[in-house]
Amino acid sequence: MDYTGILKACLLVGGTGLLIGVLLGLAGKFLSVKIDEKIEKIREALPGNNCGGCGYPGCDGLAEAIAKGEVGADGCPVGGVASATAIGKIMGTSVEVVRKVAFIKCNGDCNSTKEKYKYSGNISCRDALAVPGGGPKSCEYGCLGLGTCASVCDSDAIQIVDGIAVVDREKCIGCGICSRVCPKQLIEMVPYDNDYNVACNSKDKGKDVRAVCSAGCIGCKMCEKDCPTYAIAVEDNLAHIDYSICVSCGVCADKCPMKVIK
Repeated sequence: MDYTGILKACLLVGGTGLLIGVLLGLAGKFLSVKIDEKIEKIREALPGNNCGGCGYPGCDGLAEAIAKGEVGADGCPVGGVASATAIGKIMGTSVEVVRKVAFIKCNGDCNSTKEKYKYSGNISCRDALAVPGGGPKSCEYGCLGLGTCASVCDSDAIQIVDGIAVVDREKCIGCGICSRVCPKQLIEMVPYDNDYNVACNSKDKGKDVRAVCSAGCIGCKMCEKDCPTYAIAVEDNLAHIDYSICVSCGVCADKCPMKVIK
């Protein structure tokens, strides 16, 4: 049996494979895209939730944006102080992080608000809002209580209690996804350390508010008049708190006749 042909074929195949391997190695070396080590370090400092709460497509996108200086070291709402501090060291900057949690700007539970009709459609706030009349509740600004926000909360921080959404501040990681899906824009990201928030979003006049809800802001300005730091003001018949100067003294809550400030 002549083995010469077989040997030549083996040498040809082996040589071709070796040549291709060398060429691929050279191509990988000279054509590869260099990865910024800073981006890799920032990515490692992020929590890895890939929730999109930062506004970027996952942690990779945020890491690149921070490295380019487009976003500050505190760009991740989920990572909190630990993540921001670590990234600050990588970027060579000092960071002051304020933990934020979701707050539902509605106090109109089943006991304090009225219904125009019984809703029997899909259990979705967006779908209910599309029904003529803008949902079953009389207050057009109030929480529909169908749980669209709760359905997107990965930390199980939102529950529907007595017809309205309620946030567990300890479980909330501050990603802000719930605030973006709420069709009525009722969810505000507020400082965790602040003790008082206005649980209403109605811009109607006091008389109209009382007609549909017994727990809504009537724009009386009693909170505004008595606030020692001028941190609360009534605009469009609704009280707003400036958290940057609020000292959580509680005067506004004591003065509010509707007990809307919680």
